[in-house]
Amino acid sequence: MSDTHPLNRRHLLQASLGAAAWAATASMPAWAAPPAPTAADLSKVTLRIGYYKGLWRPLITAAGLGQTPYRIEWRELNNGVLHIEALNGDALDVGSGSEIPALFAARQKAQVRFIAVVREDLNNQVTLARKDAPIQRIADLKGKRVGYVRATTSHYFLSKQLAEAGLSFNDIQAINLTPADGLSAFDRGDLDAWAIYGYNGQLARLRYGARVLKTGLGYLSGNFPIYANPRAVDDPLKHAAIADYLQRLRRAYLWANSNYLAYAQAQSAETRVAVGDLIELWNNRSNDYDLRAVDDSVVQGHQAVADTFLQLGVLDGPAQVAPLWDKSFKTALVAPLAAQVAKAA
Repeated sequence: MSDTHPLNRRHLLQASLGAAAWAATASMPAWAAPPAPTAADLSKVTLRIGYYKGLWRPLITAAGLGQTPYRIEWRELNNGVLHIEALNGDALDVGSGSEIPALFAARQKAQVRFIAVVREDLNNQVTLARKDAPIQRIADLKGKRVGYVRATTSHYFLSKQLAEAGLSFNDIQAINLTPADGLSAFDRGDLDAWAIYGYNGQLARLRYGARVLKTGLGYLSGNFPIYANPRAVDDPLKHAAIADYLQRLRRAYLWANSNYLAYAQAQSAETRVAVGDLIELWNNRSNDYDLRAVDDSVVQGHQAVADTFLQLGVLDGPAQVAPLWDKSFKTALVAPLAAQVAKAA
């Protein structure tokens, strides 16, 4: 959806929250239609796909793209490290996460490949201050109790924001907490500020009046890698199935950009996060969803993250990420887009 037609929470919530919203899937534009059947017979292929609650599985279903020529075994794993471990242990074929678990995988030379990137909202990656704390800017964090999640995007963007303000982790009382524990600590007043991502930051704003000091925009690349099992990538039939899945996932993301109410309903049904809260996040997004092929800039951006974590002492040695990036799905992602643009012209 273009910026000339912004989603409005009030208007969306006044829209039908029932069958009418879901009916949007029946009139999807051409780019959202399921891809043409592949020449390969994928009927005996099973893809084991890791997903986060409220994301890929409800997205694919809501977009009407769930009827695949192969079988999908969905496995809920709400942590990028778990996705990497499952792939490395041959318990998964496809997963996803941020660039951070991916760089640890590179450091450990894990059996995993990075085959595409999802472009996601960076305004839901936030550094928050308590509503009653005398903190108006990042520089005011000096000496304060600041929560974060070690070895995640929050660790990375907080370090960048501190450096920009002439500070480091040594200048704050840095407290490593899981997202759930961080929300509880923020509620109790055990934290003055909190660097966090996703729904928990939204809950802190809505429930506890947290103030946003900075978002991840300008500090994070916005690239969230799709991970794959090298064994699946090297198998011709599974490679074809993964290529088909990536095409469907990209179409689903593009569909969600224009049908976010329907997607928010599907997310809410699985996560129990209120539809209105999801729409609030969407209205404040930094960019629309997309799924893109791997290019040199993606690899270079990931290497910059690895180098920063080495400087912070998070990594125990250099990590070279390039060997784990796989461009073999580029044609599957770029060719349909090129055809779509040519048809529109």
